Amino acid sequence: MRLENVTSLDDPRVAPYRDVRDTALREREGLFLAEGRLNVKRLLATPRYRTRSVFVTESGLAALRPALATLDAATPVFVAPKDLLCRVVGYAIHRGCLAAGERGGEPDLRTLVAESAAMPGRRNWLVLEDVTDPENVGAIFRNALAFGAAGIALTPRSVDPLYRRAIRVSMGASLRVPHARDEARALRDVFAAAGFANVALTTGADAVPLTARPLPPRVALWLGSEAEGLTRTSEAGADLRLRIPMAPGADSLNVAMAAGIALHHLHMTALET
Repeated sequence: MRLENVTSLDDPRVAPYRDVRDTALREREGLFLAEGRLNVKRLLATPRYRTRSVFVTESGLAALRPALATLDAATPVFVAPKDLLCRVVGYAIHRGCLAAGERGGEPDLRTLVAESAAMPGRRNWLVLEDVTDPENVGAIFRNALAFGAAGIALTPRSVDPLYRRAIRVSMGASLRVPHARDEARALRDVFAAAGFANVALTTGADAVPLTARPLPPRVALWLGSEAEGLTRTSEAGADLRLRIPMAPGADSLNVAMAAGIALHHLHMTALET
């Protein structure tokens, strides 16, 4: 394990961790940050992303030592007192560890979708259209992992699944669930060409209740923004419109909650077939 002590706030070696709220800087450097012991462990165990470095306190080092032992000798583990680490990142880090991961190339959606379509059994994707809250995106990824979604496609305005808060809320699921981006129209075409039904989840009273009919074995389930829902174009272009029945007087659900309910139904359907 390559341990390197950090004793100065201005140490250039920990520049990627300085002011971690600057997501634009992370994107320009091709990096993202995982925060907390669980998420750092999951980054270390995920072959999709290479770990550039780890930044820990002494207690964080002790807790992560078995996982850190898997790193190659070229990957530094920076160790600093807790107060110095917190001053570098710009806020209090309670679990005493972060790691910088390399984003790598953008995954090819067509390849990911084709691979999932070729697998036996039911396969479901989620499509997030302009979902901009990182906590919702993180929760959706956590639901997707729990209920066996093949992947998640996002439109360009949707929040980055590798944003630090999204990773934290997802409990590392956004490091594990395949995802890619494209414009809504292109996404619809990719799924249609691969034999997936584009299914819009909506609050429209004229939509079909979620459990009212059998669903196709290949579903791309579309969810819209927190405030507006799906765009009219995407809803109109769907093969099927579904709604989650609610109690009288309720008009909507949080988008992550709606995703969880729909994915659970699809997952249970797959287990029964």
